[in-house]
Amino acid sequence: MNQLLQPTQTVRTQTSQTLCAVDHLIGGGGQGEVYAARLGDPAKGHSQTPVALKWFYPHYLGQDRQLEQRLSDAIAAGPPSDRFLWPQELVRSGEVAGFGYLMPLREKRFSGIVDLVMRRVNPSFRSLVTAGFELAQSYFLLHAKGLCYRDISFGNVFFDPKSGEVRICDNDNVGIDRKTGGGIGGTARFMAPEIVRGEAAPSSQTDLFSLAVLLFYMLMNHHPLEGAREADIRCFDLPAMTRLYGDEPIFIFDPTDDRNRPLAGYHDNALALWPLYPAFLRELFIRSFTAGLRDASHGRVRESEWRAGLVRLRDSIYYCTHCGAENFYDGEAVRANGGSPNPCWSCNRIPQLPPRIRLNREIVLLNHDTVLYPHHIDDREQYNFRTAVAKVVQHPRNPQIWGLQNLTGNKWVSRAQDGTTFDVLAGQTVTLSSGTRLHFGQREGEIRF
Repeated sequence: MNQLLQPTQTVRTQTSQTLCAVDHLIGGGGQGEVYAARLGDPAKGHSQTPVALKWFYPHYLGQDRQLEQRLSDAIAAGPPSDRFLWPQELVRSGEVAGFGYLMPLREKRFSGIVDLVMRRVNPSFRSLVTAGFELAQSYFLLHAKGLCYRDISFGNVFFDPKSGEVRICDNDNVGIDRKTGGGIGGTARFMAPEIVRGEAAPSSQTDLFSLAVLLFYMLMNHHPLEGAREADIRCFDLPAMTRLYGDEPIFIFDPTDDRNRPLAGYHDNALALWPLYPAFLRELFIRSFTAGLRDASHGRVRESEWRAGLVRLRDSIYYCTHCGAENFYDGEAVRANGGSPNPCWSCNRIPQLPPRIRLNREIVLLNHDTVLYPHHIDDREQYNFRTAVAKVVQHPRNPQIWGLQNLTGNKWVSRAQDGTTFDVLAGQTVTLSSGTRLHFGQREGEIRF
């Protein structure tokens, strides 16, 4: 392969004039090539830090005249969070025309969303939902800085299949929200309808549509607009794509328009996975791809709504008592079934629900491995999955008894159904008993069976 840069070749950072040595090519795309590299000059006693180096194709530099300024602005502003593989410094070479930039090197534990869609990785529902939450949180932080990503799609997102932690790359696409110009309009099948029709430029509003498509792909392994009408297309050319994604988009599960329903034998992933999720999550997608198709300004689901919905979805996970598969608690389905959940998607038997705790309007399923976090017990806390405040534990002498252990430094107050109360001090455990109320300080929860 005729690479732009060769192994052992060196470049220098533009600001600090630090030497950076190329190791090997990681991959290439439409804009340039990305290399593993080492930052630091051993001859001067510097320790070398592994980094990623992106070098742009000459023809792309000719297309995007604002790229260097956009990168300089991004470097000066700093990353919205550590989930972004953010530009750190511009680099240049005395041997190769053009320029590139350095960013953190992605760890090997991260897989692409393409790996998920192609079934090369098989994460748990918990990891998948956590990844969705982290994406919504990351783009929320980006938009809060007055920026838009422009090109949310498969190729720019990676996640850890074990934990759900994400990394967002290709941040040279990022620009000031609603500012025209730049070389990126988006990726086909992820672009908002108004961009497909040529009526708008990328913005935080179009990012919201692309985020919804990405989340739908992650959870349903299918595109939200590809149903019967897509199956009828004989030549998938530009006019056909414009009609399907821009001029006449119809959600495959639109509750009032069934012309684009998924077809058995063609769209089996969507047909199988859509019913697995609770009504509240499906409603977010319905709004994204009905009102959100027609009204870009007011109809789209905001990042904060996705965060809340995905945290609620994560809290609704429980394990089938027959086969151990992860299922989702759906309060509407339980009420409709007279108190029983839907059959397990894996073994088709009716599981026994675990205890659960109601916190205001939220319900958390208390599995053997459930952990509560600050936002569960205090309305003032932001989402934070790094610090546990409680966990479900088994009685050391009677395995039939389970409790909730206080991991905070504060006292809880427990009130049983018969009215008796006692303090639950730091490190102590309260038995999971139906009707017990727990006062955490800022919030109260009720345990139910």
